[in-house]
Amino acid sequence: MAEAERIIGTPDIPDAEGADGAEPQQPAEGSTQVGRGRKKILALLVVAVLAYLLDLISKMIVVAKLEHEEPIEIFGEWLKFDAIRNAGAAFGIGEAFTVIFTAIAAVVIIVIVRLARKLYSLPWAIALGLLLGGALGNLTDRIFRAPGVFKGAVVDFIAPAHFAVFNLADSAIVCGGILIVILSFKGLDPDGTVHKD
Repeated sequence: MAEAERIIGTPDIPDAEGADGAEPQQPAEGSTQVGRGRKKILALLVVAVLAYLLDLISKMIVVAKLEHEEPIEIFGEWLKFDAIRNAGAAFGIGEAFTVIFTAIAAVVIIVIVRLARKLYSLPWAIALGLLLGGALGNLTDRIFRAPGVFKGAVVDFIAPAHFAVFNLADSAIVCGGILIVILSFKGLDPDGTVHKD
């Protein structure tokens, strides 16, 4: 038996005190949950950055190539690219309240950042990432575009027939909002728990 153990070796099994006499280390309580939370926050950030960059790049192209030009027909009269500046909300509502829309976007961003600390659900991470990226995209316009800081007009260019002209940031916000409604109906909370009312 001793010869067999010598040939194949024996696994290192630490004693109760550990190899060096110290107490064996136990994994930190909740470390697995913390790791999962960090992965969900990373997913939120990746989605937000992608949504933001797609919106930013599309607006730069539209301003450089399409503004003050004839609309480009994508699907005949049903869908066009038509660059406009929108100082208000959707459908051009509230153009006199640009500063208020800027403040609302800033509050949404703060709420999402605070909620991210309790985030353990991937679908919620994706939904909040879409909202965050979209809000940042339109907030960038509000801050940096004419006529001035916090009063800037948002660049819209996607123009379906008989509908408001919008941009990719608006699309991200709407998709994120729809996903949140679906998750809420399913009873899935941001912390990953499922409840049934």
